[in-house]
Amino acid sequence: MKPRLQTSLGQQLVLTPQLRQALHLLQLSMPELELEINEAIESNPLLEWEEPSQLSTPDGDSSVDGDDSRDDAVHEAWEDGRDVAWAESGYGRGGDQDDDASERIVQSETLRDHLLWQLNLSHLPPRDLAIGEALVDAIDDDGYLREPLSGIAAALAPEIHCDEAEICAVLRTVQRLDPTGVGARDLGECLLLQLDALSDDTPGRDVARRAVSTLIERLAKLGEAGLADTLGCSPDEAATALQLIRSLDPRPGARIGGMPHDTYVVPDCSISRQNGVWQVTLAGSHSRLTIHRGYEQMLQNGAGADAGYLRGRLQEARWLLKNLEARGETLLKVVRCLVREQSGFLEFGAKALRPLTLREVAAQIGMHESTVSRAVARKYVHTPRGTIPLRAFFASGIDTGGGGEASSTAIQDMIRRLVEAEDPRKPLSDARLAERLKDSGVPVARRTVAKYREALNIPSSHERVRIA
Repeated sequence: MKPRLQTSLGQQLVLTPQLRQALHLLQLSMPELELEINEAIESNPLLEWEEPSQLSTPDGDSSVDGDDSRDDAVHEAWEDGRDVAWAESGYGRGGDQDDDASERIVQSETLRDHLLWQLNLSHLPPRDLAIGEALVDAIDDDGYLREPLSGIAAALAPEIHCDEAEICAVLRTVQRLDPTGVGARDLGECLLLQLDALSDDTPGRDVARRAVSTLIERLAKLGEAGLADTLGCSPDEAATALQLIRSLDPRPGARIGGMPHDTYVVPDCSISRQNGVWQVTLAGSHSRLTIHRGYEQMLQNGAGADAGYLRGRLQEARWLLKNLEARGETLLKVVRCLVREQSGFLEFGAKALRPLTLREVAAQIGMHESTVSRAVARKYVHTPRGTIPLRAFFASGIDTGGGGEASSTAIQDMIRRLVEAEDPRKPLSDARLAERLKDSGVPVARRTVAKYREALNIPSSHERVRIA
């Protein structure tokens, strides 16, 4: 056969620098985002803060460079069958400035909390859920599972008797949680999990998988030429694979829980109700970020190395502004969906919180579960009920006697109310609490009641006995 040239048309997803930046910005909390923007301004002369006088229209609405498209989106309101309406009001600081500062003091979220939250939202049977919780407890701060599977099996006994094959099956579920690469037993498996999460068309992915699978201990010494010779690929393919491997995170768990204890958090958005209309407002000062017009005009008449440098910085500035806008739009879509689904929670409290999972929200807004997970991670919202994390809007569900579902948060609120109303001389045991809940149409096992009671920091019945 003779060699010949041919063309073909196809689509592929490539993890470009722009896409990496967009994913990075989406998972940042508000203080981290402000720090990222300040560093970008210091390193890029084409970025600057826009003067306040340029941001306000005569009516006081937030807009940029007279762009009416955002202003139209700001005042867009719509209603559904429950008379819930929305109004999005741009990128100014949202919420009251006089609210109690104590509402914004929170404890840092640990990696264990982050994983258990996702695990409880998964549709796992109770047995697999218990095994998954044991696996999460054995994961260290870097995201690695250092405990052997035999040790996990011993820790679950005598309540649950399982073999390593069953634990390994649940481990695969844990390894699909965010952050990608968590639950790995060694560096090679951690990098493989991250590579497997990429699209099949990602340049260098196949070569990178082969390198990580067989040459993880020798990669640092081989280099591009050695890797190409060992795997029988071209130098360009080896270079692309090494670049992809360097972009992976060897310590995925370290990204979670980095915020110190008792930290003042800044809400990423604000939810308020005015005249019966729920208003969702993005917080943050990045709307004042703009491109320096003076340097931009210099590019029209410039030439040589200076012009080339400025063109590169201009492209980076445009990428950053575009990704910041995309971050805001994604966050608005998620929060708007949460308010629509959990309007009862905002009005009546935890007892009205309905079961809601990442998968349901992702399906409604047309995004992937991992995108929704990044959007709500370490994000806070200011509401009439205080400043709360976005993850508080999610809850796993339990089937009720009436054919519906009750969220775990609502059940915890019911347990708390039953304990508050009990006779202090004869406090309710976990079994009695389970019976009371069953009478209310919520069949819950005694063990589940004990777990929820411990999550509420409520002592056992014999520790609650009080002599009148």
